[in-house]
Amino acid sequence: MDAAHPKAALDSINELPENILLELFTHVPARQLLLNCRLVCSLWRDLIDLMTLWKRKCLREGFITEDWDQPVADWKIFYFLRSLHRNLLRNPCAEEDMFAWQIDFNGGDRWKVESLPGAHGTDFPDPKVKKYFVTSYEMCLKSQLVDLVAEGYWEELLDTFRPDIVVKDWFAARADCGCTYQLKVQLTSADYFVLASFEPPPVTIQQWNNAAWTEVSYTFSDYPRGVRYILFQHGGRDTQYWAGWYGPRVTNSSIVVSHKRTRNQASSEVQPGQKHGQEEAAQSPYQAVLQIF
Repeated sequence: MDAAHPKAALDSINELPENILLELFTHVPARQLLLNCRLVCSLWRDLIDLMTLWKRKCLREGFITEDWDQPVADWKIFYFLRSLHRNLLRNPCAEEDMFAWQIDFNGGDRWKVESLPGAHGTDFPDPKVKKYFVTSYEMCLKSQLVDLVAEGYWEELLDTFRPDIVVKDWFAARADCGCTYQLKVQLTSADYFVLASFEPPPVTIQQWNNAAWTEVSYTFSDYPRGVRYILFQHGGRDTQYWAGWYGPRVTNSSIVVSHKRTRNQASSEVQPGQKHGQEEAAQSPYQAVLQIF
C-alpha cells in the first residue's frame, strides 16, 4: 500500500473484532453496561449478554482465579453478588459504641461496650476484633433492620435467583457469672410480613464456665419470593441478677448475601402464618457451635 495513502480510519467502533469489544467492555462499570451500553445497538446488547464477558469481569476483579473450576449457572448474577458481598450489619464489633443499633430492651444497668478480653473473659479468635457489647441483669436486646434494596440488591435478583443469606453471631459469658443468650433473625416482605425466620431456643451458660466464645451460624436458602428486609436481634441477661454488666457478651455479628444458592426439594412457598425454616431451627439451632461450656 502506498504510504501516502494510509488505510482510512474505522467508521464505527463496531468494526472492531468482537473479542476486542469484549475486552473494552470488561473495563466499563457493570451498571453502565446494563443501563447505558446495552441500549446502544443490538450488537452491544448481544455482547453484553454473553457469559464470557461477565466471566472476564469476574477474573479482572479478582472474584475468581485462572484455575477456577467450580460451576457457575449465571456469570452475570455471580459478578453482581460478588461485587455486593459484604457484611450488611453496621458497627458489628462495637468500634462505634452503640451506633447503628436500635435498643429494644435496655434493662438493668443497660447495654455497655467493653474492650476484649474483659474481666473474667477470654481473647476473641480473631485478633482484629477488639471490643464487644455486654448486657446486664435484666433483659437487654438490640437490633438492626437491613433494607436489601437500599443495599443494592434489586427485586428481580432477590425473587428469581434468591441467593443464600448467611447469618452469624458470636457470644460468650463471664467465667464467674451465668447468663442467657438469645438470637432472632427474620426475613420479611416490603410490608414486614415474616417470610422466614431463625429463632433457636435461648442458650443458658452456667456460672464458673470457661468463658469461651461461641459462633452461631445459620443459612437461609430457598426462601419465599418477596424478601426485602432482614431483622437481626440479639442479647440476653445474666442469671445471678448482679448489678453491673455480667450478662452475655456479643460481637462480630454478620449478615452476608452469598453468591451461591441452595434449592430444597420441597416447595419453598410459605402459607400465611407459617414461618419458613422453623422446623430446621428447632432441629438444629446451632449450625457451628465451638464451645458453650
